[in-house]
Amino acid sequence: MAIAPSDQTRRFGNLQILTSPVRPPATGLGQCLTALQGQWKRNGHLASLWQAWPRIAGASLAPHCQPLSLQAGVLCVGATHPQWLQALRYNRHQLLGALRGAGFPVRDLRFQQHHPGSAPTPGTEEEARIWAAHPSRIDVHGLADCPRCGSPAPAGELGRWGHCSFCQRQVIEVSSAQAGDPSS
Repeated sequence: MAIAPSDQTRRFGNLQILTSPVRPPATGLGQCLTALQGQWKRNGHLASLWQAWPRIAGASLAPHCQPLSLQAGVLCVGATHPQWLQALRYNRHQLLGALRGAGFPVRDLRFQQHHPGSAPTPGTEEEARIWAAHPSRIDVHGLADCPRCGSPAPAGELGRWGHCSFCQRQVIEVSSAQAGDPSS
């Protein structure tokens, strides 16, 4: 049988009662947050990296790129545009050095295209505004015949591409096939 420490027991005659241990003194919120940030940094959490990202990536890269995941020492960084993706690749060694210099346990970097917030949240005013002007709406833009294939199509699509979305898909497929064919 285990014996409780003397500061956790009380005696009432022959009866001994177990009490809860003495609580440590309360700490301030600022001190708790500082301790949490230090723990995140030691354990390689993404939250501390997000906070330090503008300082690490620099004023030119940081607004256009953001850390997406950090797993097993591999940091995945997303870029909003292919040019910024290229800039990340070009600055790979400097970025890796800055991350290690800031104390983050990053052993490798991966880069990918990332469009933050590209889809509006369902049920919001932004979604309603986008849908109100969408070219495929026949109740807003009306219905007309495609000049290319003769099938009925929303007038908004015809105004946007000059033909329906089905013909637009064929145009895209043909142009991508020609781009991949070296003989054309």
